[in-house]
Amino acid sequence: MSTLNKRIQNYMLERKRHRTRLVTKDGRCNIEYGNIKYSTHVAFLIDFWTTFVEIRWRFVLFFFIASFTLSWFIFGLLWYWIARGNGDLTWQEPPSNHISCVYNVDGLTTAFLYSLETQTTIGYGGRAITAECPAALALIIIQSLLGAIINCFMCGIILSKISLPKKRAKTITFSEMAVISPRNGSLCLSIRVANLRKTLMIGSQIYGKLLRTTTTPDGETIIMDQVNVDFLVDCGKDNLFFVTPLTLHHIIDKSSPFFDMAVDTLHEKEFELVVFLDGTAESTSSSCQVRTSFIPQEIMWGYNFLPIISKSKEGKYRVDFSNFSKLVPVATAHCAYCYHNIKGSHLHSREGHDNPGFEVIEIDNPPNVINM
Repeated sequence: MSTLNKRIQNYMLERKRHRTRLVTKDGRCNIEYGNIKYSTHVAFLIDFWTTFVEIRWRFVLFFFIASFTLSWFIFGLLWYWIARGNGDLTWQEPPSNHISCVYNVDGLTTAFLYSLETQTTIGYGGRAITAECPAALALIIIQSLLGAIINCFMCGIILSKISLPKKRAKTITFSEMAVISPRNGSLCLSIRVANLRKTLMIGSQIYGKLLRTTTTPDGETIIMDQVNVDFLVDCGKDNLFFVTPLTLHHIIDKSSPFFDMAVDTLHEKEFELVVFLDGTAESTSSSCQVRTSFIPQEIMWGYNFLPIISKSKEGKYRVDFSNFSKLVPVATAHCAYCYHNIKGSHLHSREGHDNPGFEVIEIDNPPNVINM
């Protein structure tokens, strides 16, 4: 029972974290819009192409099937109306020397079949138009043109959805965790990112935003206060050579929003670090953006990533993705103040209790104490 309760608690905690994210781990924005004026919906209809490209596949398939089926049925009714006007139907008992507008169209079912054959250019040969009815000639021209427009539009929608740049972003992945550890003489927050395809992302740029709730000196509460977080690699931060997995670093200095955090207060904070990677796909020349986010519980203080790049005996470079998100503990200062040896009034204590006046105090259940 205790194991089951623990699993339930972990599941509920994970659901709560998922709901509170602005950006999910796979880059989707967790936001909804309410109280939109009815007139605003007209803008979505005017920009119908973007609306169709962005809707879900189930709706695209529904409109695909509905547009063709409905057009076949409507034109089938028109062909039935023309045949009835000319006296071609069976129940009208046409004479033996009667010339029909369309051969073998003598009912609603055959009119629908002729409409389908005309618009899809199947042409089985059993039904064919004659020169008896001018209205039939006009209708076949209209249906052929409208059928071509529907074909072009629906094929364009499907091709556009298949080739969306965000599909390329699915082959770029970030590490599940971020780490804080010393690197090159600085305390850094590091994130690992990998391109799963061999084709490059041209002109790649990386940057981040720290989202948190703050209160201004005037008492105004800002729900989504955004703070810039700069990332770089050893070669810089622009035009990355993104052929192998890269480790992105954010230097935690006095200008960093992480400077006032410590190992024992990090997970108590409420913020979300959103990381963006912009680039152009080499194969399609389409720009795309990859997003992910990290909450305090996904930032590990005092850890570093395992190396994943090696060189084989044949001289080829090998990337071992089994170690992509694996971490190893490293010696790290308790906080940024401690790392830079800055004397400040920071109140970070490592499982200790402040007692400036050396007064006698009682401590219940002292941490890390083993009764002998």
